[in-house]
Amino acid sequence: MSGSIDSKVEDSMDQTVASEEETKLLDNPALYINRELSWLNLNERILEEANDRTHPLLERIKFLAICGSNLDEFFMVRVSGLKQQLLKGALKAPPDGMTPQEQLAAIRKEIKKLLKRYSKCWKAELIPELLNEGIVIKKVEDLDKNQRNLIRSYFDDSIFPTLTPLAMDFAHPFPFISNLSNNLAVIVRDSENNEKYARVKIPTDLFPRLVEIPDRRKKSKTKIELKRERNFVFIEDIIASEIDKLFPGLEVVATYLFRITRNAEITISNDLAPDLLTAMEVGIESRRIGFPIRLETDKSMPDDLKNLFFCNLGLTDDLVYDVDLPLAIADFWQFLDIDRPDLKDTPFLPYLPPAFCVGQDIFSAIEKRDWVFYCPYDSFNVLVNLLNQAAEDPDVLAIKTTIYRIDKKSPIMDALLRARVNGKDVAVLVELKAKFDEAANIHWAKVLEEEGVHVVYGLEDLKVHSKILLIVRKQGEKIMRYSLISTGNLNAVTSTIYADLVYLTCNLEVGAELTEFFNFLTGYSQTSDYKRLVVAPATLRKEVIKRIDREIEAHKLTGDGYIALKLNGLVDKGIIQALYLASIAGVKIELNVRGLCALRPGIKGVSKNITVTSIIGRFLEHARIYYFRNGGDDEVLIGSADMMVRNLKRRIEVLLVVPDPKLKEIIIEDMLNVHLKDNVKARRLLSDGTYERLTPAPDEVRLNSQTWLMDHRGIRHGCT
Repeated sequence: MSGSIDSKVEDSMDQTVASEEETKLLDNPALYINRELSWLNLNERILEEANDRTHPLLERIKFLAICGSNLDEFFMVRVSGLKQQLLKGALKAPPDGMTPQEQLAAIRKEIKKLLKRYSKCWKAELIPELLNEGIVIKKVEDLDKNQRNLIRSYFDDSIFPTLTPLAMDFAHPFPFISNLSNNLAVIVRDSENNEKYARVKIPTDLFPRLVEIPDRRKKSKTKIELKRERNFVFIEDIIASEIDKLFPGLEVVATYLFRITRNAEITISNDLAPDLLTAMEVGIESRRIGFPIRLETDKSMPDDLKNLFFCNLGLTDDLVYDVDLPLAIADFWQFLDIDRPDLKDTPFLPYLPPAFCVGQDIFSAIEKRDWVFYCPYDSFNVLVNLLNQAAEDPDVLAIKTTIYRIDKKSPIMDALLRARVNGKDVAVLVELKAKFDEAANIHWAKVLEEEGVHVVYGLEDLKVHSKILLIVRKQGEKIMRYSLISTGNLNAVTSTIYADLVYLTCNLEVGAELTEFFNFLTGYSQTSDYKRLVVAPATLRKEVIKRIDREIEAHKLTGDGYIALKLNGLVDKGIIQALYLASIAGVKIELNVRGLCALRPGIKGVSKNITVTSIIGRFLEHARIYYFRNGGDDEVLIGSADMMVRNLKRRIEVLLVVPDPKLKEIIIEDMLNVHLKDNVKARRLLSDGTYERLTPAPDEVRLNSQTWLMDHRGIRHGCT
């Protein structure tokens, strides 16, 4: 292991030690990977996909765009949080023991390496391959006369009227620079040879970042024509080429692209608003004007211009990054708008069981048996059709659900609104504090309220992250409850990108407990004595640790103790220590952790029985599955919670103890184990915190778990 763990720890853990001594040894900071560095390592794995030639070209650019948006959020949330800790004093050191200053220094070092790799990927890999496919990114100066005239006309007629140059000097207030906006810093010279500075915001909210130069040639429908040369120019290059029109009578000396990132944490003030919705509306504005946390500049920007930003924005050298590729690479999603299906993933048709098609009695199907679906391999229309039927069914009395992130044109919301119009009692908890979706959720909360839906805004001090739905229906003299627990949002758009489980059941115990849980969310119920549900923050950490401890005891009796967890993040120290103790006891543990993982596997005497893999592929791995062998009486839990402090202490989460034996087996064999056997898109975490890509042996069958699930998408429902 790279010498990062004290050898004394390894030697001590080889011996049988008292529980108190074990606990003390497991407090060793060297046993934990820093959360922030683990996150940056995730971005490295995503970047590998941008370099992976097995992906279609435009999909590879998409992965680079994901790297950019992830890094933006990292600065807005994580780096800004560390800066505030540095200024105010950290309340508690993370398990790895790094101070805020140490973390910020390590982050800067890793990000500078990442930026070099982004630049190499874009310039050395993607640009040449785009050119080879007839997609040419040009500078305005390289355009021919006709193309230049077209660009000039586009600027004059469309872009120019929207631009507002703002002076940056002693006589003018320093202009406000909004979060994540692209800007040109312009140096101009007057007739007396005095240099002055101005700022021009790039209006990417009004115009596409990537502007295609029209081809005036007659178009045909041939295959050859599909691959005709298509020329694109970045909008900032267009504006820079025509910038002199904004400064008549002055000489434009130079232009430099720059971008500011600001703190995105929202401050909610109870004193200034009568309710949470109003407080959130006020708080969202604070994000726009949050304190600067990063300045990205063209690498050629001179120091005196950088100093102008330092002085006026209160930035320090460690928050300035010279970038050698286009800024705001999150905008590269726009490349997927190019009409080149041959350069994109091949579409596939998700599986929709016949029992859930339009016109079928979906309620009867759920009454007969439990169902588990795995989107996007299974169709999200399962849920859409269910809710549409519920909205029209005269026997449906009530629908209750939680909303965390919802699509703009949501078929789920349409069904809920129609249900209310048809006289159903509809209650929706809309989590207003879902980061970066606050404005959208405020909009939907108002729309629902206007139609008479009972809307709850969430809880003041906890985020409601659970993804649940309950339909109450009259059937003769009986009241039936149809329960849904999902690992992901009820979002038709992200359901095609995120891989999530959806469980549907008429189980009486689940329905009763879900009813009690909704009463807690909307009222004052204090029920916590659940059998089928495990709920955070009340009992989740305790229940998971109890199951890990139970596996240790089972292993003492059977010798085959086994735990397998699939989740997005594993950071909580208490959970990690429980897993370490299980490993020390001999329990085999397989972890499939997509993102953050603070646990170090493979340490002699501590975690040698633990393996950790991470899968990055076409779809975003988002499902959470918790499996305990339990002496042969398998137990499986699914739901919304990761093993992170925020999920266990600061969020309302729900895990379902899967009641159906057959579906437990399907989840284990056809979902969890398939991912654990992935040897194509999986990376193995090493004890030094780095990842290595798994490579199948010559005689080993290659298994890409996502491809396998696409190819076998009907198998879970008895259809091959």
